[in-house]
Amino acid sequence: MINKIIITGAAGLIGKSICKSLLQQGKEITIFTRNPDRTRQEVTGAANYVKWDYNNPDEWKEYLNTNDAVIHLAGTNLGAKRWNKAYKKLAYDSRVISTQNLVEAIAAVDEKPKTFICASAVGFYGNRGDDYLSEDEEPADNYLAKLCTDWEKEAEKVENFGVRRVSVRTGLVLSKDEGLLKQMVPAFKLFLGGYLGNGRQWFPWIHIDDIAEIYLHAIDNESAGGGLSGAVNAASPGIVRMKEFANVLGKVLQRPSLFPIPKFTVKLLKGELGDYVMDSQKVAVNKLLQSGYKFKFENLEKALRNILE
Repeated sequence: MINKIIITGAAGLIGKSICKSLLQQGKEITIFTRNPDRTRQEVTGAANYVKWDYNNPDEWKEYLNTNDAVIHLAGTNLGAKRWNKAYKKLAYDSRVISTQNLVEAIAAVDEKPKTFICASAVGFYGNRGDDYLSEDEEPADNYLAKLCTDWEKEAEKVENFGVRRVSVRTGLVLSKDEGLLKQMVPAFKLFLGGYLGNGRQWFPWIHIDDIAEIYLHAIDNESAGGGLSGAVNAASPGIVRMKEFANVLGKVLQRPSLFPIPKFTVKLLKGELGDYVMDSQKVAVNKLLQSGYKFKFENLEKALRNILE
């Protein structure tokens, strides 16, 4: 039974939801955070709030002793700023180097966690049109795919020390608080809503409640054969194309979906990130379903109504 859990990135969108669920289950959580005082205000109820500079493991690695699992979510928000060389390096290091140092710290302690659950993203696959994407697919050849590939390679090294590893390749998270949905809703309310690009790209969405529950499922899914492990796609089975997503969003908001937003406009607003927003990823979640996970939200309209109404 896993009862004591360390989590990084606890103050982020997914982290807050995971912490809430873990505390409701009576788990003891230790939060690794750059700002313990602020995180204590934002995420209440943890047993410990540990100052975490991923470049200084000696300050925090002993907390890894006697904890049952680590959930590693930390990473600079990819959508927070327009990308430049420095910001791309920060986004890379905050994921890849932090994971490398966490794994090396786990290797150094005597009583290692049983399980290491690390974030990743469907950006691993790149723009794949109508291809049906299982976890066995090769990565794309671009910055975001390299980030995800290197991230997962560093996480995978923890298996050398007898620790079960799961890398959660997360789709586009639907929440009223952050992300693409928060950016699209105001335009729809002003009768300016529409789909991105040609609208034919597959849109691997997932409800915030489901992505949080998938992390909990990954922690608990242990078996004699090793349980859920390796890379795991995390998107709704009810995947739709972008045009359908915009139409359903308009229906829920009682607004038309009239104005397709050309790629060059997204690029103008988002820079390099705009290319990835347009990627088509028809993500398969058979591995997750076969592990016994049952989605709360497979239907897009139901998911949007839950979030927005």
